[in-house]
Parts: sequence; C-alpha cells; structure tokens
Amino acid sequence: MKRTSLRILLTNNTLAGRYGSELYVRDLALALMRRGHLPVVYSTVLGDVAAELRAATVPVVDDLRALNVPPDLIHGQHHLDAMTAMLQFPDVPAIYVCHGWLPWEELPPVFPSIRRYVAVDDVCRERLLTTSGIAAERIDVLYNFVDLDRFRLRDPLPAVPGSALIFSNSATVGSFVGTIREACQAFGIDRVDIAGYASGSAIAQPEQVLGGYDIVFGKARCALEAMSVGCATVVADLAGLGGIVDTGNMQRMRRLNFGVRTLQAGAISKDGVLAALRAYNPANVRQVTEWIRSEVDLSAAVDRLLAIYDLAINAPPAADAEQHARTQLAGASAYLRWLAPVIKARSEIEMRAHRADDALRVAESRRLQIAGELTLAATNLVDVRAQLEQSEQRNAALSGELARLQQDLHTIHGSRAWRAISRYRRLRAWL
Repeated sequence: MKRTSLRILLTNNTLAGRYGSELYVRDLALALMRRGHLPVVYSTVLGDVAAELRAATVPVVDDLRALNVPPDLIHGQHHLDAMTAMLQFPDVPAIYVCHGWLPWEELPPVFPSIRRYVAVDDVCRERLLTTSGIAAERIDVLYNFVDLDRFRLRDPLPAVPGSALIFSNSATVGSFVGTIREACQAFGIDRVDIAGYASGSAIAQPEQVLGGYDIVFGKARCALEAMSVGCATVVADLAGLGGIVDTGNMQRMRRLNFGVRTLQAGAISKDGVLAALRAYNPANVRQVTEWIRSEVDLSAAVDRLLAIYDLAINAPPAADAEQHARTQLAGASAYLRWLAPVIKARSEIEMRAHRADDALRVAESRRLQIAGELTLAATNLVDVRAQLEQSEQRNAALSGELARLQQDLHTIHGSRAWRAISRYRRLRAWL
C-alpha cells in the first residue's frame, strides 16, 4: 500500500550549533515537510537548530515517550540517538546515515531494524564496509546536498580577487588563520575575514554572506555552499590543505565530500596557500560552480532519499516476529557490550576528575590555612616592628642623654675646681 505521506523520525547527536549533520537534518526535515511528509526530529541536546525547526513547525523532542504515534521510518544519525529510537520503536524499519570517518558518534551500529545504510561520501562507505561488516548491497551513497533556492548564484568573479573568507568552525586567530592571512596579503588580498564558532563569528545565514567574497577557504559543507554561489574555493581546514577546486579535481573531491581525505594533501603553509591562490581562474571557477549546482540540488537528493526510504520500508523481514524480537534483543545486548567499556572508561575519567577535585579542595583548604597563618605572622611582624621602632626611639633618647652627660663630665674635668680637687687628692696621697 503506497503512503501519501510518511511520518519520519530523524535522530542526531545534537541540535544545538550549526554544524554539518545538524544542518543536514534541518534542511532535510524542512524539505520533507514541503513535500507533505511529517518529519519529527529527536536529540537529547537542543539549541539553535532545534529552535529553527520548531519555528518552522517541525516537531522537536528530547524524550521519545512524547511520541504517541510511532513513525513509519527512523532516519538514524549517530548511534546513541539512533539506537535509542530503534529500541523505543522496535517494529519500525530504519536507515542509518554515516557522516564521517573519525567521530565516535558516527560509528555505524549493527541492528536488525536497520534495513539500509547511507554514506555521504566514498570514505564513509569504506567505514561501513570495513569496520562493521555491512554488506555492500545494503549500502547507498548519497553525496551531500545544498538548498539551491537559498544559495543563489553570485555575479561573475573579478579578474583579480579582492576578498577572502575563512569559513570554518575550527578557525581561530591562533590556529591556521595567521598563515592564510599572511599568504593572502602577500598575494594582494587585504580583506580576509573569519566565520565560524571557534572564532566567535558564526553566521546563521551564510547564503547572505558568501556571495560577498571572491575566495573562500573551507571544507565539506562550507566548501559546497561556497562553490554553489560561485566563489573560488580552497579546500582547507585545521587538518590540512587540499588546494583550490578546479575542473580537474572537482569530481574526485566531490566523491570525498571535500573532507578529511582531501585535506591530507599537505599541511597549511604560506607557500601552499600562495600556490592555491595563483591557480585562481574565474572562468574555471564558473565551470566548477555550474557542475556543482547540477550535482548538489536538495530536491534531487530528497527524491533519492525517499526511494531509499521505500526500500527500507518494503524490505521483507529477515525472520518471523518471534525470531526478529530475539535478534533485536541480541543486537541490543551486543551494542551495550560494545558501549560498556566506553562508558566505564568515561566513568573512570570522571572518578579521577572527582578525586582530583577532592585533592584540589584539600589543597585549597591548606592554602587558606597557610594564608591565615601568614596573615597572623604578618600581623605579629607589624607588632614586632612597632616594638622595635619604640626600642630604637628609646635607644636614641638614651644615646642623647649619654652624650649630654659625657659633655657635662668633660666640662667638669676642665673646670678650676676639678683641677684643684685633683691636686689636693695627689698631695693627700703623697702625704
């Protein structure tokens, strides 16, 4: 039976900052809603992106018990949240989308409810194939998308670039920004701005900003959005420098999502950035933009994703209901067994942190005690100094009195009377 609309539960690690997977969920949920579907988004960490979704009338929950109606499909992202949803709704088919090679949150769980796996690039496909034992026929690759209705094409680039933007949530003044700025200034580009969370200059609507720059330094989604509006794009971030995107490397980089593997080409250096800037070619950039816009359209991605949803929903069950339930319990047990060392290690770290806090509190108490003793000693020292000053004053007074007496004695010794008495004493002694 064909459904006219689907209730789709999307999960994500957080819905707070405007990072890659958060914006992926936001754009997808809004596009599904425009198609007449009923998206619901779940995460235990809410924030700016959750507020945007709610403002657009997309339900956002941080407790799945709030859902009285089960979804038709679970679109899982990040294993903790996806597994929470699949255990809450054990009879609902699911897909799991892997967004990265490195993040722990992206690790693909193995669970009977997951009918299809989706990789956003070829590197993620490798992760699914080689780290979790997932069969190739269950994996779809759906490269990342851009909402082209928002990211409109800018005017053609100038012959000589005059501005650049470092578009990265990892960029800080103390990181690779200084190297890029130095290279840009050596190339004749004085205006080099930063946009991203680490620098304290995150932008909520990059589509209104990107067109104002000739060159953009960024990776992954940031690079895609920059190319979509027509900027010359240099793939660069904290992990390294991939170089400027041109018609010769755009397809290869697209398959790698302009991400971590492209950044392995080399570290960010002044010479490397200058080499990328010297490859600036407005005509070539325009060809890149035209090709990218033909590849990344959100609408086409939603069509493909809905087809994957249908495959998951219509996939025949691997076993009868009783066997399926047992398999789910076994899968949940295996997941918890895998998760346990991570939680225990984190618990041990927290315990050590508590012990360190206790030691710090003891040290602080001792410090305060010593400070009190030092204050008392300082007070006593003041008293001693006051007594010393009084003693010095008395000593000075006695010294003055002694000098006066010595002067009086000298005066007496020099008088006629003293001389007469002295003669009398000598005469008496002789007689």
